[in-house]
Amino acid sequence: MLSLAVWGGLAVLALGALTLLALGCPGLGFRRWLAARSRLMARTEKPLFRIAYSLYTKTRLGYIFHKKQLKRTREHYPTGHSIVCPMNINGVKILPVPILSDNYSYLIVDVASNLAVAIDPADPEIIQACLEEEGATLEAILTTHKHWDHSGGNKVLKKIHKTCRVYGSSRDNIPALTDPILDKETIEVGNLRFQALFTPGHTVGHMIYVLDGEPHNSPACLFSGDLVFLSGCGRIFEGSSSLMLSSLDVVGTLGDETLLWPGHEYAQDNLMFAASVEPNNPAIFTKLEWVLQQRHLNHCTCPSTIGEEKEYNPFLRTHSSNLHDALGIEQEPSEDLMLFRSRVLEEVRKRKDIFNCR
Repeated sequence: MLSLAVWGGLAVLALGALTLLALGCPGLGFRRWLAARSRLMARTEKPLFRIAYSLYTKTRLGYIFHKKQLKRTREHYPTGHSIVCPMNINGVKILPVPILSDNYSYLIVDVASNLAVAIDPADPEIIQACLEEEGATLEAILTTHKHWDHSGGNKVLKKIHKTCRVYGSSRDNIPALTDPILDKETIEVGNLRFQALFTPGHTVGHMIYVLDGEPHNSPACLFSGDLVFLSGCGRIFEGSSSLMLSSLDVVGTLGDETLLWPGHEYAQDNLMFAASVEPNNPAIFTKLEWVLQQRHLNHCTCPSTIGEEKEYNPFLRTHSSNLHDALGIEQEPSEDLMLFRSRVLEEVRKRKDIFNCR
């Protein structure tokens, strides 16, 4: 049992860690600050991290730090961290919006009605500027989870667009939530139809949103928040490896042609990790070569497709004997398959966290 003095000391240290996480240190350059933040965020099992995480997600300190982080990254990336191109698909316009140091928000516009849906609009200033440039009306905000780098703009945008509905899981503390959404419920805005899918693990109430492509004679689009990225998946902050596996399996049920629009630009680092884990997988190196070219030009790397992800994303390959061999993991004779795959996922996640700390 820790004494009050020790808990107090840990709280002070956690505040310092959180300050580094969100504000940076005067003695650190911007890129060194980002690297230090990544190393801290990777240590999810450490008591110091758990205290900092609790302060970030459960107190107003998190929002204050988020606003400071927005200010700092706007100054460092005045035109965004990556160059993006809108995608027009038969009357639907998808605009990736780069915010912070590596996040993506999204605006989806129904061209016929000029009604827009925002996914994870963490920077309200940038999102509002995009809406005005498009001449679109914000009708709905779809929030994947409570973390401020995904939900931090909800309240401000809701004040500007008073009739806008804010969707998300009631299990997460979503700012300005007006419409709690359940697994497999649909949301319709103009000619846009989304299905919400409950995918806990990263947070207890994480949701993903699938834009139905059938009405537009186009592929479906998955807006995955922090569940799955190009060749990666989110850290398991509020769950277990078995819970996260169930959520990742939801992604695996989507059509191979489904376009993946993730919440972060992590492609290069993720593929380099995948190559270290599964060095005999040619699909990884083919995709990595393309991603390196894109990132050299500072271009966005999304979307990929679910079919592609199944070929090179180790977090979607826990069933693969090639990955098992590469990890040196074998299924015990009496071991349940899902338990074995959870163990594989846990091992890949552990190696990824170590890889992030290098």
